[in-house]
Amino acid sequence: MMMKGETWSNLGSTMAAIMFMYAMFRQYFPPQLQDYIFRYSKKLSNFMHPYIHVTFDEFTSEGMKKSEAFSAIQNYLSGNSSAYAKRLKADVVKDSQSLVLSMDYNEEITDEFNGVKVWWAASSTPKIQQFSFNPVSDEKRFYILKFHKRDREFITGTYLIHVLKQGKVIAADNRQRKLYSNSAGQGWSGYKSTRWTHVVFEHPATFDTLAMDEKKKQEIKKDLVKFSKGREYYAKIGKAWKRGYLLYGPPGTGKSTMIAAMANFLNYDVYDLELTTVKNNVELRRLLIEISNKSIIVIEDIDCSLDLTGQRKKKKKKDENEEEVDPIRKKAKEEEKKDSEVTLSGLLNFIDGLWSACGGERIIVFTTNHIEKLDPALIRRGRMDKHIEMSYCRFEAFKVLAMNYLDIDSHPLFAEIGRLLEETDMTPADVAENLMLKSDDDEENETCLKNLIEALKAAKEEARKKAEEEARLKAEKAGKEKEQEEKEEKEKEQSVKEDVKQEAISAKEVKENGFIH
Repeated sequence: MMMKGETWSNLGSTMAAIMFMYAMFRQYFPPQLQDYIFRYSKKLSNFMHPYIHVTFDEFTSEGMKKSEAFSAIQNYLSGNSSAYAKRLKADVVKDSQSLVLSMDYNEEITDEFNGVKVWWAASSTPKIQQFSFNPVSDEKRFYILKFHKRDREFITGTYLIHVLKQGKVIAADNRQRKLYSNSAGQGWSGYKSTRWTHVVFEHPATFDTLAMDEKKKQEIKKDLVKFSKGREYYAKIGKAWKRGYLLYGPPGTGKSTMIAAMANFLNYDVYDLELTTVKNNVELRRLLIEISNKSIIVIEDIDCSLDLTGQRKKKKKKDENEEEVDPIRKKAKEEEKKDSEVTLSGLLNFIDGLWSACGGERIIVFTTNHIEKLDPALIRRGRMDKHIEMSYCRFEAFKVLAMNYLDIDSHPLFAEIGRLLEETDMTPADVAENLMLKSDDDEENETCLKNLIEALKAAKEEARKKAEEEARLKAEKAGKEKEQEEKEEKEKEQSVKEDVKQEAISAKEVKENGFIH
């Protein structure tokens, strides 16, 4: 124990002496001499430790966009990680059929390429505990590459190019499409801000199962293929590599299903942008920057979004007697209830302004039930390049649904159904509901078709009654307007007669009193 105590005492004395000497050196040595000593000390250190370190941060220097190099390195190291690393992270890919392993943070592995040995380490800064109304994580993640200085030229050239290429190939092989949703703006103030959260995109819709006229589907598919192969064409004509689609029509006509079919057809990610949670135009641009290439940006029911069409829902007045005891909860609720300040101008710049060129191979899709409510500037050609009407179900679309739900392509009842569909407006969603099998009975198909016929007849009768009622109300309104006009005309005539009579009385009084004007 005495020996141990003496050791610590001597170590403390030595450290104190070193600190004293360093303080004297900084205070009394001339700056030129200090620089000279530091320069040669660094050379000595480099000679004793001839290794170079390169850091690859998860985000760019501004913290606005995730580094492509970081993602490529992460994919590249996944192979070596499973063989050599002791601490691993697992992720499911490819329709949940396989696992991809990557090394955990604060772990190091060795890689060798063309006889050159390097070391990779995954690191992260510790999270900073903080008190805030909107606490965020300041954790920074990065990879460190270590190699001998004699291999600098080979590493910075051949090896890193190899890593990036292989990382992109592995990413393509393991790619799993995702459905993103934007987070509320108050959680964006950290270094690694969570602007987008995602889940695996597993929607099964395809153009083969989409209830639409076959000719129209082929037209849309050709347009999508031409766009996906148009990198050089868009560069040639000087436009950002993007395309806008406007899907409009009554509810239940398959607008969301069309988006899913487009994503599955092109193998693109989907970004579902909820404008009401975006605080202002600046946050909208930040969201755009983080959207990856090969993606579909969706704004559904845009006619009901914000003040773009005057359809913003008014907030309910808060009860005056309501009191919040917890200041944190009160502050959070106030943040949530702040109105979005996104403007039409900001959205237009998002679609085809300068910021829209930050990235490529993106499709922007708007959906609406009421196209007449939208500002013409929002949906003009060049912004929404292709307008697709999602209309009521007709016979061609019905045949697709019959094959999807009943696995039949012909039936004696098809003729009557086709006639009724041409005479009646029914959405594909309503038709599909009637075709849904309720049991495994062999006669269930015919039962479903008969149910659909009855539903179509009922819808036709309801539409007839509604039309008659509207005609009656219109006639009543016209009659009332005519009565009102006649009444106003009579009142006007009566008023004129009274004025004439009054003038006659006044003239008589003047004559009797002897006044002559």
